[in-house]
Amino acid sequence: MQGDYFESEEYANQMNHFVTLLHVYELNKMTKEEMKEEITVSEEEIEEHRMRYGTLGDQISSINMQYEQQIQEAVDSGNKAVEEALKKERDAKVADITENFNSDEYVRSKVIKEKEKSIDEFFLDLAEYRHEFLNLEQAYKYYLKDRNTDTVFTNLNLGKNDSVSDFMNNKEMYYVQDYTALQNMISYTGIIENFMPYNEVAEEILQKQNLDFTGQIGLSKQASDKHFAISNYKDYQKRQMLFIGYLISSIGALIVSYFLAKRKPATVFGSFEHLKPLYGRIPLDVRTVMLLLTGVILLLSMTLISEQFVYYHSDLFSSLIELVISLIAAASMLAFGFIQLKFLSEYRNDWPKLKEDLNDSLIVKSYYAILDAFIVKSIGFQLLVILGIAFAMGVLFVAVLVAGGGPIIVIAFAFGVISLPIFILIMRKAGYLNKVMKHTEELASGNLGADIPVKGKSAIAKHASNINTLRKTVTVSHKEQAKSERLKTELITNVSHDLRTPLTSIITYTELLKTPDLAPEDRDSYIEILDRKSKRLKVLIDDLFEATKMASGNIELHKEKVDLNQLLQQALAEHNEALSQSTLQMRVSQPDQAVYAFVDGQKLWRVFDNLIGNILKYALENTRVYISVKEEQSQVVLTFKNITKYELGEDLNELFERFKRGDQSRHTEGSGLGLAIAKSIVDLHEGSLDIEVDGDLFKVTVILEKLN
Repeated sequence: MQGDYFESEEYANQMNHFVTLLHVYELNKMTKEEMKEEITVSEEEIEEHRMRYGTLGDQISSINMQYEQQIQEAVDSGNKAVEEALKKERDAKVADITENFNSDEYVRSKVIKEKEKSIDEFFLDLAEYRHEFLNLEQAYKYYLKDRNTDTVFTNLNLGKNDSVSDFMNNKEMYYVQDYTALQNMISYTGIIENFMPYNEVAEEILQKQNLDFTGQIGLSKQASDKHFAISNYKDYQKRQMLFIGYLISSIGALIVSYFLAKRKPATVFGSFEHLKPLYGRIPLDVRTVMLLLTGVILLLSMTLISEQFVYYHSDLFSSLIELVISLIAAASMLAFGFIQLKFLSEYRNDWPKLKEDLNDSLIVKSYYAILDAFIVKSIGFQLLVILGIAFAMGVLFVAVLVAGGGPIIVIAFAFGVISLPIFILIMRKAGYLNKVMKHTEELASGNLGADIPVKGKSAIAKHASNINTLRKTVTVSHKEQAKSERLKTELITNVSHDLRTPLTSIITYTELLKTPDLAPEDRDSYIEILDRKSKRLKVLIDDLFEATKMASGNIELHKEKVDLNQLLQQALAEHNEALSQSTLQMRVSQPDQAVYAFVDGQKLWRVFDNLIGNILKYALENTRVYISVKEEQSQVVLTFKNITKYELGEDLNELFERFKRGDQSRHTEGSGLGLAIAKSIVDLHEGSLDIEVDGDLFKVTVILEKLN
């Protein structure tokens, strides 16, 4: 119904792909320097850059908060040089932000640098993706002329006396298309699926050229049949012809079937009546299974038939053989299914017969047989054995008497060799069963006791093993419950301690502010302390709220393609000042190429930030810290290793609990929520975060799925 291949959506997408690449690599003649000269900065862009991180007050406040804790630590430690350096760096950033709000030209120069960097990235992408254009250019030929400059762009080998019409015709091309309608459907920087990333700066500059081309693009008959553009065209033609053949055959078969059925409409079931008594002897449940299997085979056969219409097969003979076999199988199963349905439909007028056949089915008979054999299920097998032995001994005794008394030694041998060992075996099994039942009673009363000895592979031994497993499960459950209660108590204690400390300071200094005739310098000092402690209290509450949201999974991830190498470097850069001032020696190893993952970059940055922050707080002074990024098959493995200054407990899993710290004295500034938040974030990304401790070596391993 679609018609020609060149009218299909498949070809249109393919052509748009080539036209986009043609515009990017051939029709765009601007150099990198020329594009940079065309850069303009609007007032809106200046304002956006200026307000990117909030108002002037917000940005200055944010910078002051970033440095406040570090400066306070330097003051507390009496390190005047570090204090002055931090203040100098903070003041420089504040001056830079202030200048942003004072001078448009200052901001304009920054925006120009950002756009120049974007243009550099655009030309790097051009070099990386050129091979795709060269591949398509082997199949497509074009002759285009710029209407403004009369410049010609073509990949035709035109001689002096050659005309474009000598090449752009039905003899040389499968299809020729006018370029005018195509050029309005492209992107100037090549943004299409699975191709170059969109570059907004380059797109804006290239659109200003107002290029207007006229000409033609054709799919060349000289291209190799192995080229995907040509093979797609050939396969489409073959599929179209094959489908038309199937369609004509189907219509013919339908007409023939109609006339055959009209001539002999009553011959379908007439010759199968003699099979009805034989069919009736089959149990009803077996007949139901037969009907279901017939339906399944019929559906499979019809599926095979339909596949012949969808897929093109290079071996036409094999395809026809498969089609014929599928048709025969489907027709046979259809007839067999109709016969079964006809016989089963007779139950509509004979419900007592249906009930009788249901009672005679294999499932119902088997069910009642099992119930009759094991009325008392726990000792059914033992009773069966005892009755069997008693019956055998009775038969033997009767046989001896019938034989005229016979030698007594025969009865003694039968009793000593057969009956007595079996009797002893049954008594031992009964004793073992009693022991299992006794342990079960103790377990039910709450006395867990020791494991039941498991002897052999009998049903009683298996039952004993199950009881042992249940006992162990109950024991573990009790331990986990006790641990949960202990951790809950510790959590309440830690929350109370960490929240009460700044709250106490706030209350104390608030009371001091009420003192009459308080000196101005003291009032300013108290207000500064109140400000610091209230912000500390806010951080604790925010972290607790975030940890709770993470643990409940009630948080939305905004996932995108992220370079983990770059994200880790950003996190390290954030702590660069603190790391450089510490006595720690950082050793960071990363692959040279980018390592991508489909993650929420902001949330994962929080993981790296927390782990690096923990290293700064808890790593032993004058030691090395190792951070590495490795690719292992379909995963990315990040490790953080350091020597701890505090001795850690044995239960490492407790470090993931909220308000747990490596510093049990709780003298450090952390909230105790870092690892809990980090693990929750990694879990939400379906990754893993594990801790290992070997002596004082503390190692955190983060594993995420790699994006290929």
